[in-house]
Formats: sequence, structure tokens, C-alpha cells
Amino acid sequence: MSLIVVGLNHRSTPVDVLERAAVTREGLSEALRTLGKREHVAEVVVLSTCNRTEVYVRATKFHPAIQEVSEFLAEQAGVMPDVLTDSLYTFHDEAAVTHLFGVASGIDSMILGEGEILGQVKASWQAAEAEGTVRQQLGSVFRQAVEVGKRARTETEIARGITSISSAAVLLASERLGSLTGKTVLVLGAGKMGEGMAAALAGSSVGDVLVANRGFDRAAALAERIGGRPVGLDGLVGALEEADVLLASTGSGEIMISRSEIEDVMGRRPARPLLVVDVAVPRDVEPSADEIPTVTVLDIDDLKAFVEASMDTRRREVERVREIIHEEVARYRLEASAREVAPLVTALRERGESIRAAELERFAARLDTLDADTREAVEALTRGIVNKLLHEPTVRVKESAGQADGEALADALAALFDLS
Repeated sequence: MSLIVVGLNHRSTPVDVLERAAVTREGLSEALRTLGKREHVAEVVVLSTCNRTEVYVRATKFHPAIQEVSEFLAEQAGVMPDVLTDSLYTFHDEAAVTHLFGVASGIDSMILGEGEILGQVKASWQAAEAEGTVRQQLGSVFRQAVEVGKRARTETEIARGITSISSAAVLLASERLGSLTGKTVLVLGAGKMGEGMAAALAGSSVGDVLVANRGFDRAAALAERIGGRPVGLDGLVGALEEADVLLASTGSGEIMISRSEIEDVMGRRPARPLLVVDVAVPRDVEPSADEIPTVTVLDIDDLKAFVEASMDTRRREVERVREIIHEEVARYRLEASAREVAPLVTALRERGESIRAAELERFAARLDTLDADTREAVEALTRGIVNKLLHEPTVRVKESAGQADGEALADALAALFDLS
């Protein structure tokens, strides 16, 4: 079986395609069930964020599984598979593991070292566990990926400076306006991203913060924590009329605020411009709202350009993170190889024991004349001979697991002892 990842991200794909292929929180369970039913998919985890949508699979057949996942992503994006050909990337086996470890460490993110991605990797793994689409092999890879992400952030300075999309969105808004001092900010979305934005705003000199969310209770809880005001979706347009800045990040999968709604709002406040920073993928605000004269709409691509200037310190840490990933991939290789040879070792031991038992049974009539102590001594003697004969092959095949000659040695052992 092969471990593969098929995906697209902020580097390989334009934001309009990336947002169409995104799997929302509400759609994740269905996506996992759909992929889990594909013929050549044994295990599957889906990781979908504002930066990427990736499908990790333990495949029974390599090429057919890649085709099945590619077709799923095309269906998700609502396009023919060949439209995504140039955008999709594929890694398999150790390269797939290396890629996942890099994602969890934050070195594959739009913002190097971002903290949010580690929680998203863990959440995607847990969602797959809840749906029963991940078992030991893929689960162990994701468990180690979370460990690698923690190591990278503890042992290097990859997380120094701007390390989240939410904080970068607030900084981008502040830079565009010169300052957020005294400004009224509407945060649309009270999930992890919205919480991050609200926390970043709480540390600034912003005037008033309004929090809108599909679930009012969650909006109220977040607003209370930061000293803001909650808004129900039925009051969203009214709140927008008050706002100088809209920070949007619901991940709802649909347009939350249309161009016409913003035009109506701006018609009632013609002298006050509106800045929209929409980091949701798919987008929350209709992109054409940027054509309204007094409205500026920034999206994930604008955020990407903004953070480039703050990358120097973290870029210097990338090599150190890669060293950690290299060490962890080597550990994965050894552990994976050990798991692979474990059934072979068990089969070898069982073969030796079956031969010993068969020979004792063949001489059962002669052994019946022995007293209990002597018979026990014969049992111990024959068991000891088998164990000693098999000890060295067992040790050698275990020690060679993960090394260049390990697979050849395992194959030879299986052939010599006729182990299937």
C-alpha cells in the first residue's frame, strides 16, 4: 500500500479556484465518507484551510487512488478534472510524510511558522477518526506530524513575529488606514480565525468592535471576552453601516455579504469609506464590491503580498526546521519498517514453533514413557533450540528495518522459510 497526498494550495492555485475546492467544516464529514467509499482508498484525511485543500490517503493502488482523489477535488471545485491538472501536486510515501511534516511545522504556509495550521492538522486528523476513515497507519503519521509541529516551534524561532493569518489581517487593515485608533471594526465569524482577529484587535487602540456570527451565542461569548458588541446575522447590514473596517472569516462556503448590500450601506454613508479584509476561503464578501468607489476589498492574495516583507527572520529558521523534519522522517521510516517486519518475525516464530510441535507429536508414542520431569525437560530443550536458531535472523531483520538492505533481507528470510 502507498501513502499519498493530492492537493492544491495558495502557491499552486488562484484564490478563486482554491475557494471553490475548499471543504467547509459542515461538509467535511460528507467529504470523508465520500472519499472513504472510493475503491482504492483504504484510509483518508482531508485538510482544508484558507491556504490549502489536501487529501491524504493510504491507497491500495497508487495511480487509481490519485485519479479518484483528483476527480473528487474537481467535483468539489465544480470543474472538469483536466482544469485542475496544472494546479494539483502529488507526493507519495516518504515525500508525502515530509510534506505533511512541513505543513504542520508551518514552513509550507503563506505565513511562515503560523500557529493556526498545527491546530488545523490535528483537527483534520480527529475529524477523520470520528468518521472512522483513519486507522493505525495514517493515524500514526498525523500523530507524529503534530509532534513535529510542536518541536519546530519549540526548538527554532520559526514562530517569531507575525505567525497567524488573523493577526496579519488586523495588521494589514491598520497599515492601509494608517491606524485603527478610534475605528469601528466588524468581525464576521466567531470561529478560530475570528477569535484570533478579535484577540489582535483587543491589543490595539481600536474604537468599537462588533462581532457577527451565524450562531449568536458564540458571537456573544466572543464579544464579551474582548469588550465588544454581538450582532445577529439579521443585524449584519446595520452593523456594516457603523463599521469602518470589516474583517471576514466565516468559512461558511457561501457569500455572506453581497455587492448590492454594500452599495445600499454606502449610499447611506457616502462620506465614510469602508475597508474589507476578507480572508475566508471561499470568500464571505462578493469580490465585485471592490468596484464600489468608496470600498476597498482585500483578500487572501493581498494578505500574502503584505506578509512577504516580514519573512526574513523566519526564513533564516527554515533550514533548522528542515533538519528537524529530516530527523523525524528518519524516525518514521524506522518505525514504519519495524511495523512492516513485525508480521514476518511473528510468522517466523510461528513456523519454528509449529515444526517443533509437529516433531514432538511425531515422537509422542516414545515420549509417553517419560516421567513428567523428563518430558518437561524435553519441552524446554526443544523450545530453547528453536529460539536460539531463530534469534539471530530475528535480530538481523529487525535491525536492518529501514536501511538500504532491509527489504532485501526481509524478502530473503520470507523465501528461505517459505513465509507468506
